[in-house]
Amino acid sequence: MIPAARAAAAIAVMDRILSGQNAEVALTNWGRASRYAGSGDRAAVRDIVFDCLRCRRSFAALGGRETGFGLVLGWARASGQEALFSGEGHAPPVPQGVGREPEGLEALDCPDWLGLVLGASLGDSFAPVMQALRQRAPVFLRVNLARGDRQAAIAALAAEGITAEAEVLADTALRVTLGARKVQASSAYTGGLVELQDASSQAVVAMLPLSDGMRVLDLCAGGGGKTLAMAARARLRLFAHDAEPRRMADLPPRAERAGAAIRLTHQPEREGPYDLVLADVPCSGSGSWRRDPQGKWVLTAARLTELMALQAAVMDRAAAMVAQGGVLAYATCSLIEAENGAQLAAFLARHSGWQLKAERRFTPLSGGDGFFAAVLRRG
Repeated sequence: MIPAARAAAAIAVMDRILSGQNAEVALTNWGRASRYAGSGDRAAVRDIVFDCLRCRRSFAALGGRETGFGLVLGWARASGQEALFSGEGHAPPVPQGVGREPEGLEALDCPDWLGLVLGASLGDSFAPVMQALRQRAPVFLRVNLARGDRQAAIAALAAEGITAEAEVLADTALRVTLGARKVQASSAYTGGLVELQDASSQAVVAMLPLSDGMRVLDLCAGGGGKTLAMAARARLRLFAHDAEPRRMADLPPRAERAGAAIRLTHQPEREGPYDLVLADVPCSGSGSWRRDPQGKWVLTAARLTELMALQAAVMDRAAAMVAQGGVLAYATCSLIEAENGAQLAAFLARHSGWQLKAERRFTPLSGGDGFFAAVLRRG
């Protein structure tokens, strides 16, 4: 596919997304229906689509309208590629009219209602953080300490044409600077030496007071990234649970590849109490909008309220499973204070006998995703 045809394909995919379809589903359906598109074409269309989602408001202004055509035209104008809209062959038609420069929250690609919420949460860093969320996220890897160290991983990746460097956020983190699309086919990945994982997520696990022999529960395990990261740091009796068990479907083969022993449990209370419970709770995902930009546009005030109630319930459930003297770790990939410090304060007001031992906030300005983490000890 020529670049103009890729832009036309991105327009079609964006129209499906704007009609309510999930971005990944829309891209997958387009790829299946477009057998002529090679892997490079699919990757290029995906990049355009995700750029449009990250910068939806500003690209709509530049393109003159919030449609697939308008958003991709905005992308083209922002990147100096308006010539792709020539109307020739498979190219999009020549645009009629001009766009305008975005202003205010529009230029930051922030929904109006979230401007107030995030502005209060982030203070002076609000505008820089929102600008950072308009960019693609770096590709980070976690070195599996059970298989080797960072230097061994860097060397193994380099042998297969992948350049990576140590990342300061966590002692296990690598930032991939060249060859990111080769990672999952590399022997370093298939052999369990490295895993894809955001650096801030790794830093959250590094905060946890893990030691050999501990009974540990990952209460909201999802795909199991933090579960595996914990397994690599100490010889643990490690349990994983998720309210939607299908999310953990890939965890057993990933654990086998990593050389980790993890027990999946659908009734974690029966296995307790635990020395440490990690509650990486469902949240707005605002810290990871570079990776899931559609989430920024579908989040509503009502949904945020629902999430906050769920977070409180999960914390209460987790606390009941922590042994005397044990640890509860609370984490979100959110930048919104109502999900972070406010939830922590509310928990401490509801429950006596807990002490805050550590607290840390991450924003995309530090390189990784936005995260909040707190470590509390019982008794």
